[in-house]
Amino acid sequence: MNRSRVVLLTLTLTLVASACSTSKEPSANGLEDPGNCTVIDLAVSPEKRDLLTELAQDFNASDQALDGDRCFFARVQAKSSGAAAQLLSSEWDEAAEGPRPVIWSPSASTWGAIVNQRLEAQAEPPLTGEFTSFQLTPLVIAMPKPMAEALGWPKEPLGFADILALSQDPAGWAAYGHPEWGPFRLGKTNPNFSTSGLSALLAQAYAANGKTAGLSIEDLQKPSTSVFASTIESSVVHYGDTTLTFLNNWYRADQRGNPYGYVSAVAVEEKSVIDYNRGNPDGVLQDGEQARPPRVPLVAIYPEEGTVYSDNPLYVLDASWVDSAQKKGADRFVDFLDRTDNQKKVLEFGFRPGNPKVEVSSPIDARNGLDPNQPQTLLEIPEPEVLVQLLADWQDQRKPARVLLLVDVSGSMGEVADPETGATKLDLAKSAAITALDEFNDDDEVGLWVFTTGLSGVDGQPPDHLELVPPGRVGDVGEKLKTKLRSLVPLEATPLYAATQTAYENQVASYDPTRINAVVLLSDGINDDGDPDDDRKQLQSLLAALSEGSEGQASQKVRVFTIAYGAGADLSTLRSIAETSQAALYDSSDPRSINKVFVAVVSNF
Repeated sequence: MNRSRVVLLTLTLTLVASACSTSKEPSANGLEDPGNCTVIDLAVSPEKRDLLTELAQDFNASDQALDGDRCFFARVQAKSSGAAAQLLSSEWDEAAEGPRPVIWSPSASTWGAIVNQRLEAQAEPPLTGEFTSFQLTPLVIAMPKPMAEALGWPKEPLGFADILALSQDPAGWAAYGHPEWGPFRLGKTNPNFSTSGLSALLAQAYAANGKTAGLSIEDLQKPSTSVFASTIESSVVHYGDTTLTFLNNWYRADQRGNPYGYVSAVAVEEKSVIDYNRGNPDGVLQDGEQARPPRVPLVAIYPEEGTVYSDNPLYVLDASWVDSAQKKGADRFVDFLDRTDNQKKVLEFGFRPGNPKVEVSSPIDARNGLDPNQPQTLLEIPEPEVLVQLLADWQDQRKPARVLLLVDVSGSMGEVADPETGATKLDLAKSAAITALDEFNDDDEVGLWVFTTGLSGVDGQPPDHLELVPPGRVGDVGEKLKTKLRSLVPLEATPLYAATQTAYENQVASYDPTRINAVVLLSDGINDDGDPDDDRKQLQSLLAALSEGSEGQASQKVRVFTIAYGAGADLSTLRSIAETSQAALYDSSDPRSINKVFVAVVSNF
């Protein structure tokens, strides 16, 4: 290009960019301000938010974002695949969820099929159609390398049949010469929220039927399919909304010297194995955080029965809120992402390029416990109605739960949390808990305790808590639980440590090995029981109780999932409680988020 043409092009781009001024300052919804440009909002699965945000900024500064005197502005927000699928097939509240997307990129195209099937059932037109795959990562079974080697990896092909055999063997790892590893324990995510959970569910169903294509409703109706699934689910330690809970807990266990006692295997995407082995299990390094590779690396088992790719589709939605200008800008952005130089960036983040012209290379290699030549067998994505039926069947096949709700009813719970409605923190928490109860199965067992000071002498119980409903079948006690929740009122102070330890020890004493045993703790404050001099001793006692005993004992299998509720919650202590019990902390610093948080917590069961 000669000098005069370069100058002319530069001047043109400068003038158009000036006319379409944008700002990185946040707009009213917390996202970047697009200025006068046509906005291309994206809702993307969280694992690719950082990469797509970087590429969106590159696009916005490129000539691809310019069209005559008009400009386009791509803007990214993270939204988990299952949650976005639910919103797109029901109602997307922009005030609560952010702008409705022009481009939707879940982790896998299975979610697009599910959305269209749900809409069809409501006599509504489809939202998703043809798509470009941005990046790829296959579902694998991640295992600590010594465990995989004990099963014959890498020489022996392994898969879900081996998982089934291990879950049925009462000898557990002793059958492979390692009694010190205890029973086989599986980690899986909730398929209603997580792509890896949905992919694992699909792979299990195919394995149960000995097929790689053509999975049908009739296949799902076979008793053998249900038995296969239920047997595998019986070895699950707990579920979750994302794999990050498992990976972070696994990593912490590894740093303490024993990665074998928490879980034996987790169904994850290949990319997660890379992040873990790099010493960055959640895929995000905070400021000042240093990556430290684990003592025992993970390896990826590519199921011999076959697996599926998370193909990360880029759907330009065929929706009433997407106009022709946005569609044009979206198409340009999709083309921009498919460029070779941008597809090479995908590898840096641990994914395989969606563009087949870009070669798969490092870090997809043996140094990270991976095999670039796998998977050898891919499973066909079944018809949408089969996927929807898979999710429905899982509700009956999943491992049942035994959960104790432990709710803070201290005086601070009476503070107004929603100025528009006048609802207090306790009002919002009660409503969220009542709604979350509907997520349990009838055969799940749920109980309710509250804690505050000033309860001495009530039914002869300790002064730190009050048992309102003992754990019982939700089908039997569900309405009683809701009635008791509605009647809660804010009272006095917060005996956080004593009440939590009592609740935990109660669950240990009544532990049921056929269920996921847990405590869900919601608190909006710090420990305050009138004896500040004893706080440190009480916390040490609680944390010791959560971690004591051998890994094969029940005390190691009761987990305390914590909800830090409101700005005054003791986030650090609640995180320690959750992590020590190998569970997870959920942050609801804004009490108005408690509905979503409660649903996320219940996804573990």
